[in-house]
Amino acid sequence: MPDPADALPAELSSFIGRTEELEAIGAAVAPGGLVTLVGPGGCGKTRLALRVARTVFHAWSDGVRWVALEDEHDDAAVAHRVAEALDVPVPAGADPVATVARGLADRQTLLVLDNCEQLGEGVAALVTGLLGRCPQVGVLATSRAPLGVGGEQMRRVPALALADALSLFLARAHAGDPTPEARGAARRVCDRLDRLPLALELAAGWTGTLSLTQLADSLHEPFAVLDGGSRTAPFRQRTLAESMRWSHDLLDDDERVLFRRLAVFEPGFAADEVAPLDATPGRALRTLRGLIDKSLVVADTTGAVARYRMLGVVRDYALLRLAEAGETESLRDRHLAAYLALVERAEPLLGTDQDAWRSRIALELANIRAAIDWGLDRPDPADGRGLAAAMAWFWYLEPRGLEGVRVLRRAVERGAGARDELQARVLAGLALVCDTTVYGFVGYESARAAAELAAEVGADAVGRLARSLCAVEQLGLDLNRAYTDAEALHLEASRIGDGFIADSTTALLGLIHLFRDEYRSAITQLDQALIGMRARNDRGFASFALAWLAAATARSGELARAAEIAEDAVATAQPLHDFHHMGSARAALAEIRVSQGLLDDAAAALAPIDRLLDGETSPFVPGWERVHAMRALAAGDPAEAIAWCRREGRTPGEAPDGPLTPMTQVVLATALRESGELAAATALLETLVTEPMIRALPSVHADVLDQRALLLHDNDIEQALRLHHEALRIRTGHDLVLGRAVSLEALALTLARRGTTEVAAVLLGAAERARSETGSAPDPTAAAARELLNSRVAEHELTDYLERGRAMDGARAVEYATKARGRRNRPDSGWASLTPMERSVVDLAVSGLSNPEIATRLYISRGTVKTHLAHVYAKLGVANRTELARLHVPATD
Repeated sequence: MPDPADALPAELSSFIGRTEELEAIGAAVAPGGLVTLVGPGGCGKTRLALRVARTVFHAWSDGVRWVALEDEHDDAAVAHRVAEALDVPVPAGADPVATVARGLADRQTLLVLDNCEQLGEGVAALVTGLLGRCPQVGVLATSRAPLGVGGEQMRRVPALALADALSLFLARAHAGDPTPEARGAARRVCDRLDRLPLALELAAGWTGTLSLTQLADSLHEPFAVLDGGSRTAPFRQRTLAESMRWSHDLLDDDERVLFRRLAVFEPGFAADEVAPLDATPGRALRTLRGLIDKSLVVADTTGAVARYRMLGVVRDYALLRLAEAGETESLRDRHLAAYLALVERAEPLLGTDQDAWRSRIALELANIRAAIDWGLDRPDPADGRGLAAAMAWFWYLEPRGLEGVRVLRRAVERGAGARDELQARVLAGLALVCDTTVYGFVGYESARAAAELAAEVGADAVGRLARSLCAVEQLGLDLNRAYTDAEALHLEASRIGDGFIADSTTALLGLIHLFRDEYRSAITQLDQALIGMRARNDRGFASFALAWLAAATARSGELARAAEIAEDAVATAQPLHDFHHMGSARAALAEIRVSQGLLDDAAAALAPIDRLLDGETSPFVPGWERVHAMRALAAGDPAEAIAWCRREGRTPGEAPDGPLTPMTQVVLATALRESGELAAATALLETLVTEPMIRALPSVHADVLDQRALLLHDNDIEQALRLHHEALRIRTGHDLVLGRAVSLEALALTLARRGTTEVAAVLLGAAERARSETGSAPDPTAAAARELLNSRVAEHELTDYLERGRAMDGARAVEYATKARGRRNRPDSGWASLTPMERSVVDLAVSGLSNPEIATRLYISRGTVKTHLAHVYAKLGVANRTELARLHVPATD
């Protein structure tokens, strides 16, 4: 089994000396404390910190986490970088320091922050926030200056002891067992370089060219010109500067050119990106080898592909030489072109293996960020805008959505007024990234603009992506239009072989079927979409599709299978570390657990996200607050449920009752009723029942009817029964298995209150069988019905009635409930047998409307219109619309 400490950066050379420092620092790092290793560049702070981290790793129950900050230049981004290293997702708009603190609250972890000098304020704010809230977290930092945090233990990293310096130099020089003369020369080198580790490494790099005596002699001249000043300090920054100059002067011309040009790279680059810096094929890599030998470039060959970097102080010197040569601008342009080409080369992976694509891009992220920033600042920002557009999928899939929105909005602004494919790509990229952030409204505006521009310039692929996002917008506006748009786009994408759009629109069609409670169709579509998504490791869309598939499967009555699918959704989303994807999957799982009555399991599904929130901030996750409210209701706490519902969609400054989804409004109305706020519940339900969208959502419509009925139990029991029966009719007509059990329980309670105890008990028994078969937990009305029946029916009679009910399957139970209404039941044929929805379809059909037009008017699908007409023809004994029109009797209500 691999050692967890192997997650720390590799030590690329032997560690020599520092025995006393290691012991002292290892003893100083402790939970709740900050130790900062301070010293000039090149003194060995990073190597010392890394060795300490390896030494104490197993003393910390949750290990040591290393965060390298040398390529970060934004104070505000420090907490996000640490969150990323700790696998702590930060919700959009949340305080990242507070979120990281909550993520670490129960961990005993040593956090090592390396190279903090350019981020003093950001690091200080982070460390202060963490140590104030996480008593089991310790921090070890390296910096050229103290962080200035209260309680900071500052440890200045001293020069190496002479014996250690000598051992280091001889080891790096591969001197073996030197002669006394050579050993004396090595000692002179150590003295002249103030026993500064990096300076010794640089000098040792020349021992393949110069003897130790020549090396000691050559070092004399540069240092002789140093002006006065105390030499009592253990080492000085100018010592390193002079050793850098000395080493640079010994390079040949090719090495000097490549040395300064490598400064354009952020720490961490591959050999493939070096070649474009030199016009002669093959020469750059040969020259790179020489710079590695001379310790000016560090090579890490521990991974599958070798990576290279310059230490910070070496890069600083190289940047000065680059500016001195007047090449900064041209090399930055080459750097931008190289990484634009890299991202474009990697693009095919998006269609075959998105995990591999994300890994490839993540490896080069620091350089890509720097290239975009440079490109967007250029007089001609085209390459910067192109690179930003190409990165949109990365920002969408990773927990960096807000960064992506910021960069892409800037890219849009830099292309303001442009009517070309590039601007369409940037707009579509912005729309995509906004889809998982709080900037959804910006995204939909951008999607519409991108679709229009793509059509204008003939950018078909961009247009398809933009139009798919426009279809997503229609989900909250017009389900029929969303379906029509997604269906047309699916057919187009399938015809030309655009697998991603074909799969994503198939999933979107499945979601619309889910909204309409057409679960079999939803499952078919989502299963089909997942084939392609899984093949290309499309975790982002696959996690959504799995969550929707879990919901459709659960509502079809297969809760155990649904839970397995939801667990798969969670596992699929987890590697993305993104609040939106992870939260959506966990919300789906939690809702299923609530339906099963497993409230602790529901809480466990929500906990990894909840513990990162502060109780005020809500993540941008559809259904998150509603699921919490459902759990609170199931636990008998309607007040908590009300509070959760009213948090949905809340933004700073928004009224407590901001816009809620219809599903959440039903949960809120239920909670208001159960808490005794009957007037508020009634008002909310009366508003809901007039919403046109409600009739397009059968399960919601039925829930509204049930809640209205429950409010009438004490005032109009007959009207309550009518409403419950209408809810049962809707649920039966749409095969809402779980909802049908709810209806049977509600009818049992209502009939028990009415005094029709035999029918009530039989229906309660049927509901118990339905719950057992689906693995779902009973509704609170079931317990109320049982309690009432226990008080009104003899035990042996009640047992008999319940057993009769338990012998009924779902269809027989519905038939029994319907027939039990007596004369209120509709006849089997004739105009009186038609349901209200069937009458509405008939009236519109005979007026001349087509099936699609009827579907639009009634907020149902075309398939549902066709089904209603088939039922009508059978009940009336007619064959077509013409015969129907001749018999038509206008509705009187």
